[in-house]
Amino acid sequence: MTLKIHDTLAREKRDFVPADPKRVTMYVCGPTVYNYAHIGNFRPVVVFDVLYRVLRHLYGEEAVVYARNVTDVDDKINKKAADEGVPISVITERYLAAYHEDADALGALRPDLEPKATEHIDAILEMIGQLVDNGSAYAAEGHVLFDTQSFADYGQLSGRPLDEMIAGARVEVAPYKRHPADFVLWKPSKENEPEWESPWGAGRPGWHIECSAMIDKALGKTIDIHAGGIDLTFPHHENEVAQSRCAHKTAVLANYWMHNGFLDMGGEKMSKSLGNVIIPHELLKTVPGEVIRWALLSAHYRQPLDWTPELLEQSKKSLDRLYGALRRAKDVPMDQAMEAPAEVIAALMDDLNTPLATSAFFEVSSLIEKAVTAGDSVAIAANKARLLEAGALLGFLQADPDSWFEGDASDELKAKVEDLLAQRVAARAAKDWTAADAIRAELDALGVVVMDGPSGATWRMKD
Repeated sequence: MTLKIHDTLAREKRDFVPADPKRVTMYVCGPTVYNYAHIGNFRPVVVFDVLYRVLRHLYGEEAVVYARNVTDVDDKINKKAADEGVPISVITERYLAAYHEDADALGALRPDLEPKATEHIDAILEMIGQLVDNGSAYAAEGHVLFDTQSFADYGQLSGRPLDEMIAGARVEVAPYKRHPADFVLWKPSKENEPEWESPWGAGRPGWHIECSAMIDKALGKTIDIHAGGIDLTFPHHENEVAQSRCAHKTAVLANYWMHNGFLDMGGEKMSKSLGNVIIPHELLKTVPGEVIRWALLSAHYRQPLDWTPELLEQSKKSLDRLYGALRRAKDVPMDQAMEAPAEVIAALMDDLNTPLATSAFFEVSSLIEKAVTAGDSVAIAANKARLLEAGALLGFLQADPDSWFEGDASDELKAKVEDLLAQRVAARAAKDWTAADAIRAELDALGVVVMDGPSGATWRMKD
């Protein structure tokens, strides 16, 4: 089965054919580490983690090279460091560690490579030099700027007229620019800001050039897939294309471009300026990471996703249902590995259709429930293996089912709950409904939710 992905540049779904099946390359724009990332920042992390898993499934784990950059020098980083009176590395290391912690909690695999801007200054200067030498960039008042008029295909990725793109983006107006769309490759540092020596004076790199330089050093001059949020299409990715192609004289930077849609709050775009952001670093204190991951994958990645409390509630219920089936099947061992259901594979092969893929999980969990009721251990084992394999493809169902429901309950509490459940079973069998109800009330007072099913009662701690 062939993976089809929607290519932003082609504006259509295309069969994915890597340049080298033994070395499949993908690059995703990563964080600027000056604060905790908000939930919208983590949508591409989770979405393209699924892509990474699918590519590894298709080509083998050793064949896929995934790079995600870290922007660790930037105006916001500089300001934060100045406000705290510390080197920028103190800020970037703090928030990169938090970013890793949050991404891990959301079930995202670490990328194979995580290049940092400050560790690639020589590569950045080398690329800027190539652009100046071949007439694609020019020096002006201590800055080096890319000459957008030197690249005939500028605007091709965005697919909009240049004037419209400029009007819709925060393009810096400066008298030393030859054209309003020209963008900075190198700029002077302000007082007390970090700086590096260059042929054009001491300073630091602009934002866009770092990705082009790091893609070249980490993956090559042309890569298979470049991905990120839809907001990066212009100017960031448009500028990456221009500077990379002009520096290397290549026909393309990436053979496939993928972009995820915005995450909205009540129909309004999430942004820090509007004060409507959700910070996973805080949310994870009360909501399991897998629930947040399920919510982020509940809509197709290219569509907007409306983030609501109801979305999280429904995501938790969906995972409870799946983990409930696995819990009831926990005593049946899996004798052999099984393929994920064909419906799950087909949905993922069709441009990562995660809503359709996860809907197929419930059909398998229903088969487990029926097999448990019938006492069919062969069917239980087979469908349990299929469900777990499907979960692994999307980064779900990797926790122990008992732990999922019991959370941080102590061994003493667990023993008490199991004893009360056994007493309740006996009371129900004797049709002593008063005693059964009293036991359930006692469990409720302990913060325990009892879930009656065809194969008996299970329990979980209240949310």
